[in-house]
Amino acid sequence: MTGDARWTRIRELFERAFDEQPPDPAVWLDERGIDDWQVREEVISLLRHHAAAGSFLAQPAGDELSRLMADERSLEPGQAIGPYRIVREIGRGGMGRVYLAEDTRLGRRVAIKALAPALTADASHRERLRREARAAAALTHPGICTVYALEEIDGDLFIATEFVDGRTLRAEIEEGRRPDADEALRTARELAAALAHAHGHGVTHRDLKPDNVMRTRDGGLKILDFGLARLDGTPASVDTFVTQPGTVVGTPAYMAPEQLKGERADARSDVFALGVLLYQYTSGAHPFGAGTPLATIGRIIDSDPDPLYTHRPDLPGSLIACVERCLEKVPADRFTSAADIVAALDGGGARRPRGSMTIWWRTHQLVVIATYFLACVLAWQIKEWLAGFTTAIFITAGITATVAGLFRGHLLFTERVNGAGLAAEHRRAMPVTLAMDGLLGLVLLADGILLSGARPLPAVIAMALGAGIVLARVVIEPSTTSASFRR
Repeated sequence: MTGDARWTRIRELFERAFDEQPPDPAVWLDERGIDDWQVREEVISLLRHHAAAGSFLAQPAGDELSRLMADERSLEPGQAIGPYRIVREIGRGGMGRVYLAEDTRLGRRVAIKALAPALTADASHRERLRREARAAAALTHPGICTVYALEEIDGDLFIATEFVDGRTLRAEIEEGRRPDADEALRTARELAAALAHAHGHGVTHRDLKPDNVMRTRDGGLKILDFGLARLDGTPASVDTFVTQPGTVVGTPAYMAPEQLKGERADARSDVFALGVLLYQYTSGAHPFGAGTPLATIGRIIDSDPDPLYTHRPDLPGSLIACVERCLEKVPADRFTSAADIVAALDGGGARRPRGSMTIWWRTHQLVVIATYFLACVLAWQIKEWLAGFTTAIFITAGITATVAGLFRGHLLFTERVNGAGLAAEHRRAMPVTLAMDGLLGLVLLADGILLSGARPLPAVIAMALGAGIVLARVVIEPSTTSASFRR
């Protein structure tokens, strides 16, 4: 058993065991005939560690780190922190507690994040935070929560930001109402534009998720909490606790495969997170959702999600194509940055088969069209050999082959000139080509049966050609399409 196959088997067994909760995992594995000792040991180990760890992987790594390491001291309502007067605690972010406060100098409400002392004790960490706070403060965009200041008061660090009054996308998702096509596209454009502004200034968010996107009372969107952000171009030698290789930073369910492997994140990691967010926002389902956090992580790393159009066939093709490209496993296959997503959503070519798969996909379509022509020629020849019902078969074959050929030709044309709309056109063509290929296969089979007594060899060819057309449509084409479009 190869390494990939063994891991897939381990994951499947772990998920089943988690659902069934056997009192003795070893006996449970025995009952299923699992004798590979490596598989057995790994499944038992995963179950043991999951029981000990609970569901911590469902939460941001920074939250758990703050809970374990931070000073438990909290700020009380009315307490003065420099020029800020605390109103109340409003949440906890990846690096500390967040409070609603009043800026007594300017008479405005602000959000104050009290950074965990244990995470800012090192001088190099503090300097890094200052640099990143300055970078975040430079992000002046209506879709990004404004950073006002990084304050150092009595040895503690505080970040003062715009206070955003509204509700998160997480609340909208959990409410159960799905956005219509126009609202979904508008939301995607707003988020991509805001993220593109950050990427354009060299800032990577690294913890983009529905909880960090707020819809304000006037309907606008704002991305919150750049507290885990990284400034591009920072030398690896000065990376701190938030960027060290091998350190998991962010919320695992929204992290790109390379982040989960402890590799360095960049704008393409944010692109992946945006794809997960938009998929969940539009469909209500996490693209890699599983019964356990560990299983979700496994699927992010080595499984492809169900195509978004299976959940929301009404969405624009450009949006579906963008989300699918955002969710690619390999960073190089995603959009380079959110700016490319903005262009793609506006019709700049979001999706088409990639690389060598382009040739294979086109070849498949051309071969099938050529097969239609051959089927018509054979049906005509059988009509000449055997008069009667074969004439109706020839006419039927000609009509079905023409309709199916036109649809496949349309897909080839769309792939060349309008890649963003290919996904939608492919969905429209699928039922038509399936019906036409099935009918063509049946009439060729009928032709072969009628001819079998007089000319056995041509009869066998007709029946084999009919079966081949049907099998190619039902078995081969879904595989080539899946490989080409990574669906």
